[in-house]
Amino acid sequence: MSDRSLPAHFARSVPPGDTHERDVCGTCGFVHYVNPKVVTGSIVRRDGLILLCRRAIEPRRGFWTLPAGFMELGETVEAAAKREAREEANAEIVIDRLLAVYTIPRLAQVQVMYLAHLAAAHVSAGPESLEVKFVGWNEIPWPDLAFPSVRWALEQYRSVEGRGEFAPFSNPPGEFGDAKPMT
Repeated sequence: MSDRSLPAHFARSVPPGDTHERDVCGTCGFVHYVNPKVVTGSIVRRDGLILLCRRAIEPRRGFWTLPAGFMELGETVEAAAKREAREEANAEIVIDRLLAVYTIPRLAQVQVMYLAHLAAAHVSAGPESLEVKFVGWNEIPWPDLAFPSVRWALEQYRSVEGRGEFAPFSNPPGEFGDAKPMT
């Protein structure tokens, strides 16, 4: 995956001691690494209900998701999940535990999902959401979920709901975000 905005003196090659082709500066040998992005979010619970956000931005504008988004430099994964809940649902949350870590090679993403609960009762749509609401299991708009990983997180949460101890989940068997696992 090359960054086309690099100067012309960068060329694709395998740097010494590496195993992957990278963009390498022909002048100084600098290696421009392109690595996956980290997405973090949470299943926020209140009184047995789950917080959903209807997306106001692309991709998948108008579809439902969990409060989640890209990590920023200088943040911890947990702080990013809290920030995303504030940005999308004006929600102050407390992280309870790790639910899952998903790999989406097709999108060059690693997604870290937590279980959380509200620290304050108020929620409302933030600038990235058209609306937010708490729903019960039978009210989840399954056909209108924005991403496969939202479904994975909800289904995996349901399988351990009420249990205090469980191992964090990963991609469901055979699910790699429409790509084969990298070997």
